[in-house]
Amino acid sequence: MPEHTVSSFDAELKELGRKVVEMGGQAERLVADSVTSLIRRDAALAQRVVLLDATCDQMQREIEEKAILVIAKRQPVAGDLREVVASIRIANDLERIGDLAKNVAKRVIAIEGEYHPQKLVRGVEHISDLVLEQLKEVLDAYAGHNEAKAVEVWGRDGAIDTMYTSLFRELLTYMMEDPRNISVCTHLLFCAKNIERIGDHATNVAEIVYYMVTGQNLPESRPKADASSETTVAFPGRTVQG
Repeated sequence: MPEHTVSSFDAELKELGRKVVEMGGQAERLVADSVTSLIRRDAALAQRVVLLDATCDQMQREIEEKAILVIAKRQPVAGDLREVVASIRIANDLERIGDLAKNVAKRVIAIEGEYHPQKLVRGVEHISDLVLEQLKEVLDAYAGHNEAKAVEVWGRDGAIDTMYTSLFRELLTYMMEDPRNISVCTHLLFCAKNIERIGDHATNVAEIVYYMVTGQNLPESRPKADASSETTVAFPGRTVQG
């Protein structure tokens, strides 16, 4: 391949990577703002998250189109091909993260005006902090082609699942203690599940980054610890299973 063509191809790969990092930053902001809107009961900020999700969708389409064009023009192989394909796959996960942040924001809008003690959202705030840290680190791993950091993120997925299971049980307990909490806690359960799913997508990105850098797959069985589906709680007159 002529030197000027190689230089042009490298520039296209860097531009593709830049677009993915930019989209990652946007997805990260949407998640952070959706959680902030929940903690502060800020429906206006939640509405802003809902509207800005369209930006993530547009970025995903642009990355996909750019990547397909690069494949068609350059016919990359080996590591270059993995990098182009990784951009498409990561953009898909980031688009889903934006959707999940939008879902949290919609729940904030739904419970606007409903009274709820601040302690009810504390657990959601804690799991959000952990998920945001995972998201930031996996985006850093992508930008730096750091497979070791990707493996670290991948290995911490179980901690998010464990925290989600604990939060699931805690919110069910609040519902049992005071029926007035049932409506808000139901919305918070959905918020927590959306945030836990964001953690799953961060783990997906970690797997993609590892493959992009090394050409090898991580073990198929990722560390999972979500036991919410096995949780059984007895309400007066009935039993609820997660």
